[in-house]
Amino acid sequence: MGTVIDSHFLVLTAIVTVGYQFFFFVITALLKFDKVTDFAGSTNFIILAVLTFVLKASWFFRQVVLTLLVVIWGIRLALFLLLRILHWGEDRRFDEMRNNLGKLAIFWIFQAVWVWTVSLPVTVVNASDRDLSLQDADIIGWIMWAVGIAVEATADQQKLLFKNSPENRGKWCTIGLWKYSRHPNYFGEILLWWGIFVASSPVLEGAEWLVIVGPIFLTLLLLFVSGIPLLEESADKKFGNVGPYRVYKKTTSPLIPLPPAVYRNLPLWFKATLLFEFPFYSRNLPQEEPNWCRTSQEENKDGLKIR
Repeated sequence: MGTVIDSHFLVLTAIVTVGYQFFFFVITALLKFDKVTDFAGSTNFIILAVLTFVLKASWFFRQVVLTLLVVIWGIRLALFLLLRILHWGEDRRFDEMRNNLGKLAIFWIFQAVWVWTVSLPVTVVNASDRDLSLQDADIIGWIMWAVGIAVEATADQQKLLFKNSPENRGKWCTIGLWKYSRHPNYFGEILLWWGIFVASSPVLEGAEWLVIVGPIFLTLLLLFVSGIPLLEESADKKFGNVGPYRVYKKTTSPLIPLPPAVYRNLPLWFKATLLFEFPFYSRNLPQEEPNWCRTSQEENKDGLKIR
């Protein structure tokens, strides 16, 4: 049972992932029903973890733990995202895709690549014949995962409660963890997957270390592609001309939670280099008027002569 198509289950997991995502792509394309998109992604992780664990049938403790961590994360995220989209209605990300089969297909292909790539550490650990005793890396990785999922789940719940309150309609979330990070849920997501990689590292040998591409891919995806950039653009277009929002954006870390008083006083080069405050996150933020311009407008409002 241990060897299925290839010794590391790489081909098998690729076939399963493509088939699973294709099934939901067909549903979305034919029925214009995009409420199961995130559910399909999250549950795909669970399927790969459990499938490789059962097929290998080694039952090593490290395999049990890492598989369980993925299952817990996947169930939590899948149910949360599914209930959220059912409550809020259509997924706005698909407004331009529902009638464009090409764009829709690209999205689902990208989701398949995301699932397969990020799952690599667990896939390779579950395929391994090495059963080493627990090491510091295991404990460190499990702690990183625990902190990460706690942050992600807390941030998701806080934002959901905030947006469900009628008095907060038309506002951006600044409560709880969102006071210290503009995207604390993504911080938790990145941290927990790096934790899974760290916990998998004791059994990695040679080319198996290439599974680091999993957490790297996820990090780059959230920092530069479909995570923070899209949400920053959306928020800037909605609230970019609102003074308190501009203050929030300037004084709140984009990813790593930090007290605003600390983040506010850090130099720009430090923020851009170590805290991921990239300039393109603000490319859609309306430019502030110069002080002299605002002063002139205020004077004109008061009926004073402007020279």
